[in-house]
Amino acid sequence: MSAPTLSKSEATEPRRGRPGSSRTNPAREEFVRSVRRNLSAHGFLIGAVLCFSFFSWYPMVREFILAFQKNENGKTTWAGWSNLTYVFNDPAFWQAWRNTLLFTGLALLLGFIVPFLVAVVLNEFRHGQGYLRLLVYLPVMLPPVASVLLFKYFYDPGYGLFNRILDVFGLPAQQWLQDTDTAMLSVVIAATWMSMGGATLIYLAALQGIPGELYEAAELDGAGILRKIWHVTIPQTRLILSLMLLMQIIATMQVFTEPFLLTNGAGPEGSTTTVVYLIYQYAFNFNNYGSAAALGLVLLVLLAGFSAVYVRLSRGSED
Repeated sequence: MSAPTLSKSEATEPRRGRPGSSRTNPAREEFVRSVRRNLSAHGFLIGAVLCFSFFSWYPMVREFILAFQKNENGKTTWAGWSNLTYVFNDPAFWQAWRNTLLFTGLALLLGFIVPFLVAVVLNEFRHGQGYLRLLVYLPVMLPPVASVLLFKYFYDPGYGLFNRILDVFGLPAQQWLQDTDTAMLSVVIAATWMSMGGATLIYLAALQGIPGELYEAAELDGAGILRKIWHVTIPQTRLILSLMLLMQIIATMQVFTEPFLLTNGAGPEGSTTTVVYLIYQYAFNFNNYGSAAALGLVLLVLLAGFSAVYVRLSRGSED
């Protein structure tokens, strides 16, 4: 029996796939190639999301739940608003907030204004600016504990550096960390010295972006140094100043390391007890984790408001 022959039209016509047979899908193949091409990037992204979820989101959710719970004799029960009520009725709560706001105010006077003035001075140097930037940023590279212990040595009432300087000028020695009037100021000075380098470099970068023609026009109008700073420098860096102000408010309201190491946390008559140190006391000294979480929740809500303002200003700068 001879094999069937195909007509000329059947031979030239392309073969069509039958229903149910496997056919290539260009969109699917492109998706597979894209996944293979970006597989390493997706792996790093998934790892970052998992780490961020475990170390950031989970603690926040756990703190929110723990703020409404009590743990007595190893048994966890829901406490409602009792933890928040206990925190608000604690006299140490209001003292801690007063101290925290005082620290924030003093830190803004020193830690916000001083770095800006230092950046203005550095911007005037034409030679050796790289060395000066390194010198200003050097305290930031030191371990915080080492910096705090160095200042604790400086504040020593017997052989400390600061009292020796006062003695040279014939001034009486001070009980820097033991006096309620100077304890908080001493903590602020140490914190400012430790962290001002980063802010100074940010301000310096903003100042170097100001067109020189503006200063030349101000000089032609007879403006001095102060008038140039007020009418040219500050308006041109207003957005950076606003963002740095909010960032420093958020950072200073979470201060813990400096008062904890310099004044053992509370300080003389509780003059350096901050909100974060009170959270530490609730959790590790009083074993009251519910109240610690409740106070942390109050601080979280307050800082979230400042963070929302910061994000809004950041988006405005990008636009």
